[in-house]
Amino acid sequence: MVSMFSKSLLVISNAFLINSLYAQTIFGNLSLSANKEIKLYGYEGLKTYLISTSHSDDKGNFKLVFSKTNYGIGYLISENNKPKFIILNGQNIDLKGKTLDSAKISSNKENYLFQNYTNQHPFREQLLNTWMYLEKVYTQDTTLAIQSNTIKAICREKIRLNNESTNFLLSLPNDSYIRWFLPLRNLINSVSNIVHYRTEEIPETIAAIRSLDFTDSRLQRSGLLKDAIESHFWVLENCGKNSDSIFVLMRTSIDCIMGSLRRNEKLLNEVTYYLFNLLERHSFFQASEYLALKLLNDKQCILDTNVSNQLESYRAMKKGEIAPEINLSSNTYINGFQQTSFNNLASFKTPYTIVFFGASWCTRCTEELPRAIQAYVKWRNLGIEVLYISLDTDSTAFKNDIKKYPFFAYCDFKKWESPIVKEYYVYGTPTFYLLDNKRRIILRPSSILQIDAWVDWFLVKGNRK
Repeated sequence: MVSMFSKSLLVISNAFLINSLYAQTIFGNLSLSANKEIKLYGYEGLKTYLISTSHSDDKGNFKLVFSKTNYGIGYLISENNKPKFIILNGQNIDLKGKTLDSAKISSNKENYLFQNYTNQHPFREQLLNTWMYLEKVYTQDTTLAIQSNTIKAICREKIRLNNESTNFLLSLPNDSYIRWFLPLRNLINSVSNIVHYRTEEIPETIAAIRSLDFTDSRLQRSGLLKDAIESHFWVLENCGKNSDSIFVLMRTSIDCIMGSLRRNEKLLNEVTYYLFNLLERHSFFQASEYLALKLLNDKQCILDTNVSNQLESYRAMKKGEIAPEINLSSNTYINGFQQTSFNNLASFKTPYTIVFFGASWCTRCTEELPRAIQAYVKWRNLGIEVLYISLDTDSTAFKNDIKKYPFFAYCDFKKWESPIVKEYYVYGTPTFYLLDNKRRIILRPSSILQIDAWVDWFLVKGNRK
């Protein structure tokens, strides 16, 4: 039997353990935010997670307690307030102001420096861009190029502004989180200016993202992982090269990112899923195909089922492959009326067929379907038929929806378990395939607008020649 002394000792030990883990506190006073819920979030890879929640009292006082394991960038958010970004560095934070977004940090030196730098840097960056613009004007205009003193003054001011930021970062302790964080954030935030006004910095910018260790815990806790990937591929897209050269650059970047992630299976799957969809959304189909085949052929990369199925569609359903036959039952309709004369894809005698997978519960489908309806008359006149395959399970919802569709609609009410869905490697809706009359895949579009652009270019324009 455990003695009372042992039980007391156990309780004390547990309390000590809890206090040691949850030793950091945010003390806040927001005079205009009384009786509000305030939440503290952190970052983990591509996702955010809730760390702590509190309610301010009738004077706006609140307290949030968090663990030492919560480090990196966090943000506080409350009703009708912009998020307040802070550094979670294992120290208490005192916050005071009228509202959350205007509150000042009066303790915690790293947060104090972070706050001041964040307030000053946008103005410094704006000034730097202004001086760089003036430098180009003065050096490229022959009538102004003779103003050597003015040009020297501009150069001195550029150097001063750059040194001001650099010296601040160098003054920080080596283990300071913001010493690592701020240069990366500044780089990501400046990509638009670099592409438009400082094109000479594009190669350096591309190299900087490629050199990142994507498994670095500082990056995982920064909230910058998604922005780093997005801004990097945006720079590649807008670097001024032709499409073939851009694909080569993207292929190299994919190699760098995936190579960095190979030792972290969980993160590899998360980033792969995100990057694949990013490339698809922006119609970088060569790059998304390269990513898919690279990982599927790499035996050392362990992909989870969802990611593997998504990527597998490129190996089995890539451009030029023959799409599986689709056998249709009595659940085929047009304008709400049942059709019996169309038993499979071979029944469609038009030169082209668009196979469109969607559902009544799919938000994007509700945007894409009206576009398909609007374009259908033009498509049909140009020899394109549409087969809409619904993933609905509710026959009433399906039959109500298809009354307004001028094209063929089919549903077997098996959702993701439908044989057609599995054979076509459909992992999300909407999904589109454009097939020729031999069921050869000629396009894997991401939207109705992309299909219509293809139609205008290859069929409408082709007929005019």
